[in-house]
Amino acid sequence: MSTPRIISGKARGMHLKSVPGDTTRPITDVVKEALFNILAGDIIDADILDLFGGTGSVGIEALSRGAHFARFIDLHTTAVRTIKTNLEHTRLIEQAEVMQFDAFSYLRRLPDHKFHYIYVAPPQYKDMWEKALFEIDTHMDWLTTDGCVIVQIDPLEYKTLVLKNLAEFEQRKYGNTLLIFYERCDDPTA
Repeated sequence: MSTPRIISGKARGMHLKSVPGDTTRPITDVVKEALFNILAGDIIDADILDLFGGTGSVGIEALSRGAHFARFIDLHTTAVRTIKTNLEHTRLIEQAEVMQFDAFSYLRRLPDHKFHYIYVAPPQYKDMWEKALFEIDTHMDWLTTDGCVIVQIDPLEYKTLVLKNLAEFEQRKYGNTLLIFYERCDDPTA
């Protein structure tokens, strides 16, 4: 498997270190490019929360393309070290914060920041994406009014979830990767 790289922006072409071992599943360049083509100019000046940060590839790509700030959350020490190394290598560390935290415990905290995008790409086949989405749905103060939650899973993991405050509005499938987009419901009581 090739090493992750930054596709566009200030850090274009820079390769990122991978997390040692097999605890992470990095996003492919094809999926990452498709994601940022969908987000297009909306990423400029946005704040992004990269849950289950792994290599930091998604948040760093966002910063490279003009995002204002990225916070990375990962439970594993090796991932946290890798993200910090990648941020230093791309010279984007001043716009970022890396926290070693269990994602679910983190989402239950009193929100100290509102994010335009929350990216959820947990380990596969453990229903962690559902748990994270339910936590975000319960703690909506993490998300700006016009914010978006993006989930990256294997298509075999997908199921329709009944949420109170979030509604699925789009899906994109790229081989064995599915991106699901959620936004605030127009009427949370509906």
